[in-house]
Amino acid sequence: MNGEMRLIPYVTDEQIMDVNELPEGIKVIKAPELWAKGFKGKDIKIAVLDTGCDVNHPDLKDRIIGGKNFTDDDGGKEDAFSDYNGHGTHVSGTIAANDSNGGISGVAPEASLLIVKVLGGQNGSGKYEWIINGINYAVEQKADIISMSLGGPSDVPELKEAVTNAVKSGVLVVCAAGNEGDGDERTEELSYPAAYNEVIAVGSVSVARKSSEFSNANKEIDLVAPGENILSTLPNHKYGKLTGTSMAAPHVSGALALIKGLEQASFQRTLSEAEVYAQLVRRTLPLDIAKTLAGNGFLYLDAPDVLMEKAEQAQLLSF
Repeated sequence: MNGEMRLIPYVTDEQIMDVNELPEGIKVIKAPELWAKGFKGKDIKIAVLDTGCDVNHPDLKDRIIGGKNFTDDDGGKEDAFSDYNGHGTHVSGTIAANDSNGGISGVAPEASLLIVKVLGGQNGSGKYEWIINGINYAVEQKADIISMSLGGPSDVPELKEAVTNAVKSGVLVVCAAGNEGDGDERTEELSYPAAYNEVIAVGSVSVARKSSEFSNANKEIDLVAPGENILSTLPNHKYGKLTGTSMAAPHVSGALALIKGLEQASFQRTLSEAEVYAQLVRRTLPLDIAKTLAGNGFLYLDAPDVLMEKAEQAQLLSF
């Protein structure tokens, strides 16, 4: 298991001290429409495998239920998961920031976050072993969803095994597709673990649903979400806008928490990983972009209601 797993590169567009607004990405995927129905991710546990998190950020501290450090930062102390990069704090905010004190809201503001630090240092790199141990830990901790905005070029059998085991255990595994794209849907760029069939691989588009040139293209892309100029939390009570498929993936992780709650209420039982995935695909809008870039389309939580309305209107017009 030689080689390194790295943060998928991202661009810092802007750092901001004080914010009190609903991020654009949260609006365009229609998360508030599900909040209005009473679904905000309550009782859903999401493991964030990343660079750690600022556990004292006012928008995050009430959402974090624990975690573990698998890196050699802080002398390898298991209960030290400070974020020296900022990436993990940003991803966590998109998933579940709770703006009860002002600030911003994530997609699932009542979900619980398990902070699994698997990338260390200021540059956010890690050993494959750390990631594998982090995935196994998340499964042991009975996480509902694993969110990974990280990747590497190597297909490591032990990594595949950990991912497969997580999915067999009923965990939804979400991963950023990668930022090695060249804007050409015919050239294939693969990043692992996103390229595994068992993983929900998330590509990036702008909030206007235009494909991001950097977003990886391959047949394993499942769907796309906003990944450009995404506003979220940063360490030391700050906020910032970052760009990358890293920012798209947590929109899907948070959305799965809302879908899981909604569908369990509808079906009156716990849904399997495959059933929740099917409900996620239902909540996408097809795009005029190649399938290798957009998969099933754009994450749009209100899609079934919109399609039903259109069908009803068409029926009325046919009379």
